Amino acid sequence: MSLEISASDDAPAFECVVAALDDSGCREIIAVLEEPMTVEAIAETTGQPLSTTYRKLDCLTEAGIVEETVGVRRGRHRKSRYVANLDRISISLDDDNELCVDIDHTTEHGLWSDLTREF
Repeated sequence: MSLEISASDDAPAFECVVAALDDSGCREIIAVLEEPMTVEAIAETTGQPLSTTYRKLDCLTEAGIVEETVGVRRGRHRKSRYVANLDRISISLDDDNELCVDIDHTTEHGLWSDLTREF
């Protein structure tokens, strides 16, 4: 039995999800994202450099584990916030004995995926 890696059309690539979950810095970020946070707040909370935090968030966003939302600050530019948007990740074998990944996304943060305004 050979194990080939696949992902459905709407799911992120298996390798991308596994790489994000295998990275301790990414796992640290997932752990602190109980509510939407700015990159600066995430970096400060995790103790990671800002450049590393941006890289990890790109990886997590590509994997579909974290979602970027955009807020507007009065008199300023857009301000991105990130939030973990998953309830469960499962890795299984499909009918062709290929590894696949399925992410159950949460709807709890639906409010945060809309445009928000800070005053």
